[in-house]
Amino acid sequence: MPEGHTVRRLADRHRELFAGEPVAVTSPQGRFAEGAARISGAVLLDTEAYGKHLLHHYGDLTLHVHLGLYGKFADGDLPVPPPVGQIRLRMANTRHWLDLRGPTACELLDPPEVDALRARLGADPLRADAKPEQAYERIRRSNNALAALLLDQSIVAGTGLIFVLEALFRAGLAPTAPGRTLTPDGWRELWADLVDLMGKAVLSGRIDTVRPEHEPEAMGRPPRVDRHGGEVYVYRRPDQPCLVCGTSVSRGELAGRNSYWCATCQKGAS
Repeated sequence: MPEGHTVRRLADRHRELFAGEPVAVTSPQGRFAEGAARISGAVLLDTEAYGKHLLHHYGDLTLHVHLGLYGKFADGDLPVPPPVGQIRLRMANTRHWLDLRGPTACELLDPPEVDALRARLGADPLRADAKPEQAYERIRRSNNALAALLLDQSIVAGTGLIFVLEALFRAGLAPTAPGRTLTPDGWRELWADLVDLMGKAVLSGRIDTVRPEHEPEAMGRPPRVDRHGGEVYVYRRPDQPCLVCGTSVSRGELAGRNSYWCATCQKGAS
């Protein structure tokens, strides 16, 4: 599932291509035909990313998209190509087209529904209006594992497995440590690191989490080869040496998902 930086990049891209102009909206697949008809011809006023949710604002109506595991966008310059496959939504203006396939959610929301969506999401490290202190209030009172809490979109919005596991490694915290063990200073440092890592990912389009002294050129090692791209410390590196201490990276299951950590560098991990 795309993490928050990808959705932010999509929001920025769609604003650049379509905002401020009327758009023609259709649903070649037919599953969003009624919604498409309601906004077709309207001016796209702005776009917004909140966590893993993408919003296109058309006055009193907002298009809400959640890509989920299989959703993806494609866009290009006119002419619009013939529809191929299951295109849930197609947008076009006088210069560009955009197709959406396979989303978990593609729906229209009214203002109260948009407010309700925002209210159920946690602090987004990529948003200036984020309230990390509210996230910490929930974390510090919980016995659940830190990794599970940081993946909970109602606590921190936009973070996925890569950002969470990598930020915990960089902080020297075990993914299984109870939330109540995280100190206020520890949370401030962890939050600042998430803001920094995710902000850089918005600019680059990839997730890189290693510090300069651990980059391939500095260590004289080959670059990481993985379909997810990016240089990372522990994510999907089981049994490989830790870039900091040389200990083999561990793997285990946490909240039904693979978790990765260094038993030496992360306090309390085993």
